[in-house]
Amino acid sequence: MKTYLDCYPCFLRQALSAARRAGASPEQQRRIVLRIMDQLHSFPADATPPEMAEAIHALVHTETRNPDPYRAAKQAATEQALALLAQLRERVMTATDPLNTAVRIAIAGNIIDHGVAESFDLEATLERVLAQPFAIDGLNALRQALAETDSVLYLADNAGETVFDRVLIEHLPHPVTYVVKAAPIINDATHEDALAAGLGEVSEIIDNGSAAPGTLLTRCSEPFLERFARAPLIIAKGQANYETLSEATAPIFFLLQAKCGVIAGDLGVKQGDIVLKAPKISGQEPRQLS
Repeated sequence: MKTYLDCYPCFLRQALSAARRAGASPEQQRRIVLRIMDQLHSFPADATPPEMAEAIHALVHTETRNPDPYRAAKQAATEQALALLAQLRERVMTATDPLNTAVRIAIAGNIIDHGVAESFDLEATLERVLAQPFAIDGLNALRQALAETDSVLYLADNAGETVFDRVLIEHLPHPVTYVVKAAPIINDATHEDALAAGLGEVSEIIDNGSAAPGTLLTRCSEPFLERFARAPLIIAKGQANYETLSEATAPIFFLLQAKCGVIAGDLGVKQGDIVLKAPKISGQEPRQLS
């Protein structure tokens, strides 16, 4: 997905938010914001938003000497989500359509996103997403793909959301490789965050070799790229994975909430809609609801 002009104010908001979380002084905050404004002058129009986000957070880390400004927020989100784990599992076990419920639970967890908002209501979001119709409904395509594959490559998004992913992974019938970031970036999940959510009990955890939001294939390691190229089925969580992989020719199912108006517009849905988008190459593009 390309960068839209409406992304620019969000870049500056992210820079200021990250700087403050990192403990930057007012002068450091000013310097960071001004440097990001300078970088925006030369930012390629066809680049993806996560490419700019990568530069923003690298600058914050360097300027403040804080390699993980969102560490406390990630730990708090994981603890909050783990407190709901038994309830989430019960909802899947008692559902008339367990896969549908497990997918919705995973999508509900996508509300945990400090790149978009400073706060969220996890339990209210869960109730909304469990009842909300899909704006793009690729569930039947996912059922078929699961019936025809023998493994899943699962691209993680945020810490805390990891617990909701765990509920879906526990319901999947095949071995899962769970892919996290190689180093901290915003509140994206790292190996440490995945272990804290218990993903080591239900999947193999690897990193993609990158510290950029989403999955920028040009930044990823060769071992990950080999896995990506061989994967028969890929589940990609969250907006940043959609932003970086929406044009990729691969068997990717995108699971997300359209929290951002720009991404909602790119998908052709409304802000706040939930999406399960099937791969372009499947020949089973899901219907879009008005």
